[in-house]
Amino acid sequence: MTEPRRPNRHYEYVDDGPAIYVDSFATIRREARLEHLPANAERLAVRMIHGTGQVDLAEDLVVHPDLVPAARAALEDGAPILCDARMVASGVTAHRLPSDNEVLCFLGDTRVPGLARSWGTTRTAAAVSLWEPLLEGAVVAVGNAPTALFHLLEMLADGAPRPAAIVGCPVGFVGAAESKEALAEFAGQHGADIPYVTVRGRRGGSAMTCSALNALAKEEE
Repeated sequence: MTEPRRPNRHYEYVDDGPAIYVDSFATIRREARLEHLPANAERLAVRMIHGTGQVDLAEDLVVHPDLVPAARAALEDGAPILCDARMVASGVTAHRLPSDNEVLCFLGDTRVPGLARSWGTTRTAAAVSLWEPLLEGAVVAVGNAPTALFHLLEMLADGAPRPAAIVGCPVGFVGAAESKEALAEFAGQHGADIPYVTVRGRRGGSAMTCSALNALAKEEE
């Protein structure tokens, strides 16, 4: 096999990996407004901004004051991470996990298509119903489907076991903003104060959600 050859340098750019990280985080802290967030959530916010390239994301972030310590303690205690989408699950950096935590997504479970048809909902929402036996004390992450977040909140309203923390950042033009508002208002409406992080509006997605999970898994940047 022929050895790969580095191309001639035609552009001026930084190609030192550690330096890119340091410069990126410094730029975010210089440009983003983080004062309204809990002090313990600064690194969480910086990583979420880094994962999206959107400095103004900070202005839409809503972070429960207990989110970071609650999620980190749960993960250190071995809690699983329950994900709504495979892209979210695959984006979790294994070496950051403090207790070799399981990262699970049930979209491929054979029961999901039938449940979705029977209930008249999305497969992602149906897959969330399979979280219930593992939900107590887990860290849950919804980074794709608003229906999944709505379904989770309905389960919790009906008395399902409470997770330790919720990363609720579904993306989209139908239901995304509304599902995240429902998450932010859940404690006031249902009396269950579960720590969470979300971003108001339509923005969200797997990259943002993975960035949040990786920040919660390990304090070091």
